[in-house]
Amino acid sequence: MLIFDKRLKTQVIYIIFKMSHYKYHLFFCLNQRENGNDCCAQHNAKGLFEHAKLRCKELGLAGSGKVRVNKAGCLDRCEHGPVMVVYPEGIWYTAIDQSDIDEIIDTHFVKGQVVDRLRID
Repeated sequence: MLIFDKRLKTQVIYIIFKMSHYKYHLFFCLNQRENGNDCCAQHNAKGLFEHAKLRCKELGLAGSGKVRVNKAGCLDRCEHGPVMVVYPEGIWYTAIDQSDIDEIIDTHFVKGQVVDRLRID
């Protein structure tokens, strides 16, 4: 029974990893609140999103099996804005400027390490 369980566990892990089209998927909140309340759009989220897409392309990180940078609607974390989340890990980040985005890309996507100073819980 132990051998069967081990094989099954290995197959499940393999299937989970093979199912993902991208190694990392970065979702940026670009929500604009109509009522004037604070939101990610008021903190240059679109500019940071565009910078992240361009930077990933420049570094050859964009595409199948690599990194995908996507727009998202409200992620309901406005108090930390602008916010983004990296899957499959579910790591949440905030960023102030392009250097923060560069650090997330260089550290998380290239080196596989979480950027603790920009991480939000």
